[in-house]
Amino acid sequence: MKETIDSIYELYFPHIYRFLLSLCHDHYTAEDLVQETFFRAHLYVENYDGENIKSWLFTVAHHAFIDYERKRKRTVIKEESFFSKLFQRGKSTEDQMVVSEEIQEIIHLLQNLPEQQKLAVLLHDFNELSYQEAATVMNVTLANFKVLLFRGRQAIRKQKGVNNDDR
Repeated sequence: MKETIDSIYELYFPHIYRFLLSLCHDHYTAEDLVQETFFRAHLYVENYDGENIKSWLFTVAHHAFIDYERKRKRTVIKEESFFSKLFQRGKSTEDQMVVSEEIQEIIHLLQNLPEQQKLAVLLHDFNELSYQEAATVMNVTLANFKVLLFRGRQAIRKQKGVNNDDR
């Protein structure tokens, strides 16, 4: 690894944090899991074989989240006011409200997806991992990942169509 752990942390912290926050829905838990992710990355740096550092960190983060969920055994969904704070800097009140509503809609749509489809959409569409990188993080084949992503997107489109018909 050419980069120091500090520079890697500074570069990828926001990405890993948003990913974990979208999985666990709790600011404090996401912070803890980010720290656990970078701690594990530091401990197991010898297992890093030169692949894309971002996808490797997402894999470590996903495994940390799975371990956390196994320990916790139940899901508690908290309010998602944090997302709106990320996008409010330097925007008008009207813009902030629009962004807040869009974020709430996305969170709602993602919550209704099966876990694997939700993870596929988060990794590829929101965190910009390639198909192969995201498939590696999820430990599935590339073809299986594409199916999960397609089905997740279809479910979101279907939900949005139902929601728009209700209005």
